[in-house]
Amino acid sequence: MFVCICNQVTDKQICSAVNEGASSIDDLSNMLNLGTCCGKCKSCAKKVLREAIKENACAQTVAVGFSPALASA
Repeated sequence: MFVCICNQVTDKQICSAVNEGASSIDDLSNMLNLGTCCGKCKSCAKKVLREAIKENACAQTVAVGFSPALASA
């Protein structure tokens, strides 16, 4: 889904940016030019950003806690 129509930024691009270290709207603006034209996308972008950060944290927790030895038990 497009989040920033002006700069054609999608939710998937925001998720990728979070995986690369983005953690704020300013980071997304610098990395993707999100919200640099009209700015109407920022409230939706914040929601997508929060969810992506949450999912990224969960994925890291699962990856760190994964043990192949336990998976076969």
